[in-house]
Parts: sequence; structure tokens; C-alpha cells
Amino acid sequence: MPQTIIPVAAVRGTAAGVLFMAFFGTLWAGIGIRGLQGWGFIWFLMVSLLIGVFLLIGGIKLIKKSKLLSNVIMEGNSARHSKRMGIMFGIIFGLEGVFIAAASAICRAANHLDLFVPIMALIVGAHFFPLARLFRVRIHYIAGTLLCLLAIVTLLTLPVRIIIEHHQIEVWWATLGFGSALILWGTGAALWVSGIGLLKRASERY
Repeated sequence: MPQTIIPVAAVRGTAAGVLFMAFFGTLWAGIGIRGLQGWGFIWFLMVSLLIGVFLLIGGIKLIKKSKLLSNVIMEGNSARHSKRMGIMFGIIFGLEGVFIAAASAICRAANHLDLFVPIMALIVGAHFFPLARLFRVRIHYIAGTLLCLLAIVTLLTLPVRIIIEHHQIEVWWATLGFGSALILWGTGAALWVSGIGLLKRASERY
């Protein structure tokens, strides 16, 4: 009968979430840095990399500590369920990539590249909702809602770009880049704390 290991799988799944948030949060910060058009480049780059590396280390530590847990075996449909979750995650992640690529092509063809970053933020935000339901992680609902709201508010209230003392700043890029980075990093930090909690409960139980 198929078997799976609990709680090692749960901790490693949470750790994977931390790693994803660290990586993609830093990518979004890169968009924000690009939006500043060179202003404060080194400082923002250093801070972004430090935060990303900090979360990356946190995720790796969760994975390493999960190896110390007792391998408690549970039988039944757990392995099949885990496999289905992996497949569904792949589908959701793949569709997100397809929609982003399509949005890029459409915006480029319509000569409205300014709209691409807000639309991408909406797509990224929307993909958190099925993930939240799939993994039963409430923080994903919050992340998805915040990302979508950030994109909508940016589109409706902020100028595309401004000029300050002869220096042009891409406001949409900077706002959505840094805003999305903070949301994803915050989500990663919350997952990290959740992973630590799982480790503690597992250690007490086993």
C-alpha cells in the first residue's frame, strides 16, 4: 500500500514555500529597482538581496531540521493525495506562466507595455487563491488579495511615471515591484514561522 512520511513532508512543503517567496520576492524587488531608473541602485539591491538570502537560509534550515524528525509512516491514500497535490501545483504554476507570457505578448503587440507589470501582479495575485485552497494555507488568501489590490490601486490612482529633478521614475514599476516584494517576503516569513511551529509540534510528539 502507498506510504508517505508525516510530518517531514509537511515541513519540507512549508520550506519550499519559503524558498519560492524568497526567490520571487527578490525578483519583484528587482522590478522595483529597475523602476527607480538607477536612483539608490546599490542600496536597494543590497537590502533586497539580504532579505532574499535571509529567507533562503530560513527555508534551507527548515529542510535540514526536518531530517531529524522521526519517520512516522501513515498508510492509506496519503501518498496518492500528495501526488495529486503536486500535479495540481504544477498545473497552477504552469497556467500562471502561460497567462504572464500571453499578457506580455498582448501588451507588446498593443504597444502598451506599461500595463504589463500591473497585469502580471494581478495574475500572480490570482494564482494564490487556488494555491490557498490546494494547500489549505490561509496566508495565501491574504497574499493574493493584497497583490490584486496593490495592482488595482496602482492602476487607478498612480501615474505611470514621474520626473523628479530631471530624473524619471517609473512609478508603476517601482510601486508594484517593491510592494509585491514586501508581500511575498512577508508571506515567506509567515511560512517560516509556521514551519518552525510544525518542527516544535513534531518534536514534542515524537
